[in-house]
Amino acid sequence: MHILVNVLHILSCIVLVVVVLLQAGKGANMGAAFGGSSQTVFGSSGAGTFLGKMTTAVAIIFMLTSLFLSYTAIRKSSSIMEGASRPIAEKQTTVPLPVNNAPPPVSTPQTAPVK
Repeated sequence: MHILVNVLHILSCIVLVVVVLLQAGKGANMGAAFGGSSQTVFGSSGAGTFLGKMTTAVAIIFMLTSLFLSYTAIRKSSSIMEGASRPIAEKQTTVPLPVNNAPPPVSTPQTAPVK
């Protein structure tokens, strides 16, 4: 399943790039505006073209496969570092610290009250 989604994702990515590059830009008919033959250069573009609808469909497929692949990557509990060996410094056991051998606190001598 995961391989099928990966293949579909890569194919949709390639098709999306090709379809977008095949489309003419919005300013493609700009030269006609200066001749006065086109009044809708900046207005409505009319019905959607086949390439426009195909771009929408492929973009939806691309987004859905992206979401699925990111979801499965999060749910995976494995890591590439699981099989790696630990560094030598971490393998050595630590020496326990000695118990606090500090001398007892020095008490001040109490003096007798002065009469």
